[in-house]
Amino acid sequence: MKILLSLIAAAIGTPLFAQTVTTSATPGAQAVPSAAAATAAPSLIPDVHSKTIMETLLAAGPVMLLLFALSVFFVMLVIVYLMTIRRGAIVSSGFMATADALLRKRDYLGLLAVSNRHGEAIARVVQKILDFTTKNPNADPTQLREIAETEGTRVASSLNNRVTYLADIGMIAPLLGLLGTVLGIIRSFGALGADLGTARYVLLSKGISEALVNTCAGLAIGIPAMMFYAFFRGKAQKLISELESATTHVLALLSLQQGRGERTPVLIEDEL
Repeated sequence: MKILLSLIAAAIGTPLFAQTVTTSATPGAQAVPSAAAATAAPSLIPDVHSKTIMETLLAAGPVMLLLFALSVFFVMLVIVYLMTIRRGAIVSSGFMATADALLRKRDYLGLLAVSNRHGEAIARVVQKILDFTTKNPNADPTQLREIAETEGTRVASSLNNRVTYLADIGMIAPLLGLLGTVLGIIRSFGALGADLGTARYVLLSKGISEALVNTCAGLAIGIPAMMFYAFFRGKAQKLISELESATTHVLALLSLQQGRGERTPVLIEDEL
C-alpha cells in the first residue's frame, strides 16, 4: 500500500506537459566560455510553466469536481466490498461446525443463542428457521423450507443490490466525462468565433484540452468500476450458492432430527 501511494504521489507531481527550448548558434559566432553561457541561458529560455497532472485535472472545468467525488466514492465502495463480500461474512466454517453439532444433539435453543451472537448470513437464516420451529413444533418441513428460501432470497438481493452500485458508477462516469467534453468543445468554438485575434487560438487549444481531459477522466473511472463490478458480481453469486448449500444442509439435519423425535414414541409403544 505504501508503494502504491508513493507511485500515485509521484505521478501527480510529474509534469504532464514538459517543454524544452533549444537554441542554435549563428554562423560565424565565436564560442563563449561555459560560465558566460550559464549566466546567459536563463535569458534565452522562455519562462514556460509546466503543468502537473493534478493542475491539469483541476483546470479542466467544474465537471472534474463531480468526477473526483465519484472516484472517491468508487474507491470507498471497493474497500468496503473487499471487507464485507467474503466467505466469512456469508458462510463461516466455524458456525457450520457448531450448528451441525448442536442440531445432532437437538439443542435448538443453544443453536438459536449461537445464531444471535454471529453476524453471518447463514446465522440469520438459521435464526429465522429456529424461531419458527420453536414457536411451531409441529411445523411441516415445507414451511421451514419456505422460511429459509425467503430469508436466503433477501440476503441474495441485498448482495446483488450492493454490487450494482459499481455498475451505476461505471455508466455515470463516462457520461459525466462526455458532458465535460461537450462543454469544452462549446468553449472552443466560442473562442474560435470571437474576434480576439491570435488569442483565440490559445483559447481554442485550452477548450480542446479540457474536453479531452474530461473524456479521459470519465473513462479512467468507468472502466475500473465495470471491472470491479464483474469481479464482485461473480464473487457474490458464488457466495449465494454456498449459502444455499449450507441452508439445505441445515434443513436436512433439522428434518432428520425431527423425524427421529417423531419415531421414538412409536418404537417405545411397539416394545411395550
